[in-house]
Amino acid sequence: MFNRTIGDSGFELEFAAFMERCDDVAAYAKNYLAVQFKLDYVQANGELSNYFPDFLVKLVDGRIIIAETKGQEDMDVAPKIKRLRQWCEDVNRVATGRMYDFVFVDQVAFEKYKPRTFTDVLAAFTRFEG
Repeated sequence: MFNRTIGDSGFELEFAAFMERCDDVAAYAKNYLAVQFKLDYVQANGELSNYFPDFLVKLVDGRIIIAETKGQEDMDVAPKIKRLRQWCEDVNRVATGRMYDFVFVDQVAFEKYKPRTFTDVLAAFTRFEG
């Protein structure tokens, strides 16, 4: 079998390697331009733009988690995550049989806390919840 993960940063590659080791991750994919999973959002400067979340993660319990990783934050992180939260709420309201959620993982905290499972990530990285 041949596995290959692309990444836009070293941290994305590190996070992909972490997911490879997680027993609670059934599958994951890097969301890149060819996948075309994008969300429109209003940037911090008020302009409309597209946001491509980093990873689509399927857990062994069937949940789909949209994971955004960030090495260095910028002004558009909060509006992107707000839009991602809205998308998850909207799709969960109309979808049946599958639950969607999101998580924002920053590199500093990831390296500090060293989660061992994806469940650990969901429990620890709650900055943009609710």
